[in-house]
Amino acid sequence: MSKPLKIGLIAAIGALIVYLINPTLWGLLADNSSSAITPAGNQSIGIPVSGIVLTPQKIDNKISVTGSVVANESVELKSEISGLVETIHFKEGTEVRKGDLLVSIDDDEILAQLEKMRYTQKLMQERELRERLLLEKEAISQEEYDIALTEMNTVVSDIKILQSQYEKTKIRAPFDGTVGLRYISNGSYLTPNEIIVSLYSIDPAKIDFAVPEKYSREVNIGDEIRFTTDALDKPGIGQIYAVEPKVDKETRTLRMRAISPNPNRTLLPGQFARVELIFSTMEDALMVPTEAVIPELGGHKVFVSRNQVVESQQIQVGIRTESQVQVVSGLQPKDTIITSGILQIRPGSEINLTLTE
Repeated sequence: MSKPLKIGLIAAIGALIVYLINPTLWGLLADNSSSAITPAGNQSIGIPVSGIVLTPQKIDNKISVTGSVVANESVELKSEISGLVETIHFKEGTEVRKGDLLVSIDDDEILAQLEKMRYTQKLMQERELRERLLLEKEAISQEEYDIALTEMNTVVSDIKILQSQYEKTKIRAPFDGTVGLRYISNGSYLTPNEIIVSLYSIDPAKIDFAVPEKYSREVNIGDEIRFTTDALDKPGIGQIYAVEPKVDKETRTLRMRAISPNPNRTLLPGQFARVELIFSTMEDALMVPTEAVIPELGGHKVFVSRNQVVESQQIQVGIRTESQVQVVSGLQPKDTIITSGILQIRPGSEINLTLTE
């Protein structure tokens, strides 16, 4: 007897013994054996993938750029004349009003010159009066009277000059605002080159930023911007009021400026700002995840699930966000877009789709 025949005979005898001892156990073994020999290919489960159902959504056509906060008005106050600082009338970091006296420079010499010139003026006025009476009586020539009149007018002009110099000894705030840190002290000698203090008007505040030149035709005065800084709890709103009439040839960007209310003084000059400029808003845009879009020669495509079977669909894309791409044409609302497992599928592949939000 051959060896294979012996093995088959022993297996048959063993099965018969099992059946005689416990028929129930024999049934379980028969079922497991039948299941084990069923070809795996007869149970088709498909390739597991994830996808989304397209629904229209509201989306802003916008760009994000960086900018900075600047004061509505700012100036470094300096003296027009040289002299000793007599009195400092302001406290650092406080609010001042337009016209408030900030610094007084020693004015004793100018006041003395003014007093002298006023005496001279009085003398010249009396002389001019006498010369005019004599001229009416033809006791003097017209030339003599003209000389007296000129001397009187010259003194009047000299007094105006001295009065102007006196006013320059009083340094006043040119507009409402907040003074910063001062750089002078009482008794110091002040020259026109020295900074006294900086004055800022920061309500409203201005936002300076620049956009790429390709958007130059889409930006208009009056457009609204949204911006954030590290000091703001929520985004601020501004309005563009000025646009530079040329493109920067170094950066190829267009500079512009927006204005924003700042009643709480939370925006400070020099702060870094992240600016969003919204060009338009679409109420029913079709947006798909970036990972679902497959670039190819001449365009883009996505994989669509129809009855658990993969189909390839050509699309035209529009605006992009950080995680999504707008589909301008090629898809319809309620289409099911495959977003994962894209490398394992091809048109005609059967899939096991799991929808995600």
